Amino acid sequence: MLSINQIAQLFDSCYDTIHAQLRDGEAAFERGFPLVWERIQHTVEGPTQIDETGSKCSGYKGQSPPRDGLSRGGSGEPGRSRWEGAPGDKLTLVAASRDVLRVISAEEGSKYDENLGPVIEEAGDLSQPLGEIWTDELPAYQQMNHEHRTVVHDDKYVSDEGVHTNQVECLWSLIQPWLEKFRGLSKPGLEQSVRTYGFVRTLNLVGAPLHGLVDCFALNVFH
Repeated sequence: MLSINQIAQLFDSCYDTIHAQLRDGEAAFERGFPLVWERIQHTVEGPTQIDETGSKCSGYKGQSPPRDGLSRGGSGEPGRSRWEGAPGDKLTLVAASRDVLRVISAEEGSKYDENLGPVIEEAGDLSQPLGEIWTDELPAYQQMNHEHRTVVHDDKYVSDEGVHTNQVECLWSLIQPWLEKFRGLSKPGLEQSVRTYGFVRTLNLVGAPLHGLVDCFALNVFH
């Protein structure tokens, strides 16, 4: 009869295998998305809205934790336990929203050059051209060289042109149910999952058929 420790080791192997397959699948989808996006007939207009929020990832989810023992009930939820150690990193989710395009990234901070700027540039590469950028009052955005407008979301939610200025903020309420399905993600898992959600959301908004999702995988494999 297997001991508890032996059973735990078996489940660790199964979990690592499944986790690796999901991670590889998401990575393939992300690499294939730009190629599929080029082939889809779409029009991207209006300003590019940028926003950021904080998110906490699980400390050792999907990783090899230190084997100092288990902390029973450490998560505060029935039927769950987590490895003793760091509770997880606090990441900054950064989103760029323009028309039907959604680009989301998980970053370790909120510096413009390192964390915010790359998301804006990626949105520019996919929307061609980028257009005017709308942000909140975070000081880091003042470093950008693009045409820039500061929007105070608490004062006005619709511009004079009829554009909803809180379009990008709505993403956070939409993405939370997606992340909660995984019941805690490691740092790499959170980074990958938010990017996948942004691209899937984009394909849905542009009305891409189901084979568009399949193409994201296939083009990455055979390109």
